[in-house]
Amino acid sequence: MAENEIREDEFVDVTDVVCPVTFVKAKVALDEIDEGQILRIHLNGGEPAGNVPRSLKEEGHEILKLADNGDGTFELYVRKVGD
Repeated sequence: MAENEIREDEFVDVTDVVCPVTFVKAKVALDEIDEGQILRIHLNGGEPAGNVPRSLKEEGHEILKLADNGDGTFELYVRKVGD
């Protein structure tokens, strides 16, 4: 595995909804995985790319990476902390 490659345990696409539903869908997906697992969230740029990582971090989860796909969408990798 490459040094910068992160392997997710689960994936959720929230590009079909707008804030605050983007955060709600991401949080529900995190609630469904085990502590220590990694969730990859596919989200739109702008407000979702700013708010979702910030809100998840405020809840105590570990933001591993926010990658710009170059097409207006981002991939957010989050490690679940706490159950």
